[in-house]
Amino acid sequence: HIFRMSLILNGKELASIISAEIAQQTAVLATKPRLAIILVGNNLASEIYIRNKISCAKSLNIETQLIRLPSTATKNNILEIIKSLNEDPTINGIIVQAPLPNKNFQESVFEAIDPQKDVDGFTPANIGRLCNGNRNCLVACTPLGIWKLLSYYNISLSGKHVVILGRSRIVGRPLSILLSQKFEGCNATVTVCNSQTKHLAEIAQSGDILISAIGNPKFVTKNMIKDGAVVVDVGINRIPDNTCPKGYRLSGDVDFEHVQEICSAITPVPGGVGPMTIAMLMHNTLQAFELQNKRPLTK
Repeated sequence: HIFRMSLILNGKELASIISAEIAQQTAVLATKPRLAIILVGNNLASEIYIRNKISCAKSLNIETQLIRLPSTATKNNILEIIKSLNEDPTINGIIVQAPLPNKNFQESVFEAIDPQKDVDGFTPANIGRLCNGNRNCLVACTPLGIWKLLSYYNISLSGKHVVILGRSRIVGRPLSILLSQKFEGCNATVTVCNSQTKHLAEIAQSGDILISAIGNPKFVTKNMIKDGAVVVDVGINRIPDNTCPKGYRLSGDVDFEHVQEICSAITPVPGGVGPMTIAMLMHNTLQAFELQNKRPLTK
């Protein structure tokens, strides 16, 4: 058995490079891109995410407008706000922070966002365009961030077998569509697994690249990894831990220290996929601004 030092895929480093590029592009704009964020209820994790998004936007000359609604907000309350933001020419991007207190109308809320302002990439129009291989659609932030991270480290996907654990509409599903496209840097053969998949360990082990987005701490163990595979950990799980100042520590889906011994490259948690997701939200906001102002698209 070869002990190898695997390459750490540093999402924090790449996110700061991308952010610096965005800041340069926005610095010269007379009107700045504007992002509207709708937050329903008071979910602690959502509050933290929103705070991060707002401070990141501010550092990149992207203006934000936070709209807070009580957890009792009805579907119509939310839809009316989305309608007015869709019609407001000064707003370039709209996100509704998930999860909503009432899961029943999450779908129709996402569907109401103007696809040109859908910087999360969740509307049926943008998912459909991605399916059709349209390069000008807004792509969901985490999949886009993973793809950019792999290409930054020159990890070729063409002809490779990518195994994705998890089929969520936020990560697994759009990621599988993106990586299997004929786009430059994609062209992978993709298998999507879920909690009902039989022989999951064997399928995982056949992956040249394994991407885990199931939200189950340390679920991916060393015996599920092909020797020399690339491992991308999307999971951010909070494990209660009284020895930490915050009372919890973050753990990914992957048993990092053991998997690291046999893979060729791996993303850390934190500092891997997370920072890329926020950087892509800013990238998408600038792209939406350019689409709406008919400027040339940034790469």
